[in-house]
Amino acid sequence: MIQTTFPDRAVMAELLAKMLWEIKAVHFNAAQPYKLSSGMASPVYIDCRKLLSFPRIRSTVMDFAASTLLRDAGFEQFDCIAGGETAGIPFAALLADRLGLPMVYVRKQPKGHGRNAQIEGNMPEGSRVLVIEDLTTAGGSMFKFIDAVRAAGGIVDHGIALFFYGIFGEQRFADGKVRLHHIATWRNVLAVAKEQKLFDDKTLSEVEAFLDAPLAWSGRNGGVSELSL
Repeated sequence: MIQTTFPDRAVMAELLAKMLWEIKAVHFNAAQPYKLSSGMASPVYIDCRKLLSFPRIRSTVMDFAASTLLRDAGFEQFDCIAGGETAGIPFAALLADRLGLPMVYVRKQPKGHGRNAQIEGNMPEGSRVLVIEDLTTAGGSMFKFIDAVRAAGGIVDHGIALFFYGIFGEQRFADGKVRLHHIATWRNVLAVAKEQKLFDDKTLSEVEAFLDAPLAWSGRNGGVSELSL
């Protein structure tokens, strides 16, 4: 089914943030920061994969994603949806079904045997491809998939992350000539935590300090203070 209703952006962002809290996909811990793959220390961690285990939430989030894309990118802008290994693959399948489009997936590396393929599925050269991930911080991992699609002859002008950290801006996407679409950010998640008083004031203030200056916070708490975007 193709989604054709267009909820208010702020409503979609707030509802996704509430869903993530409801399914316990959000974690705040300023006392024992999480170490991210980039080497950053962070008082926040999110597991968007959990969305897949809740059918009503999963369906609503796909409605939001379809609505965001149709309104902001257009109705006939894509020939194919590509999911990045591994978390992007199920969301690509769900979104492709919503939009009535073919779907492929992109390996992190060519598989090293057989056809040595990195793109799995049918993607004719010149296809206009939307790349989807469950979340992105500054775009580094998403561009590994975007670069692979482009190298295989696909055209990538748009990417979508269901959840965007929103703390480093979108410079990587501007440099790579990709428009990033997203539904919610950490600011939306923090707003729900404040409204519902889910954590004590000290934890909430530490999380806000991280969102305001993530690398400075990381450096003060045992992580890297510089990041290659």
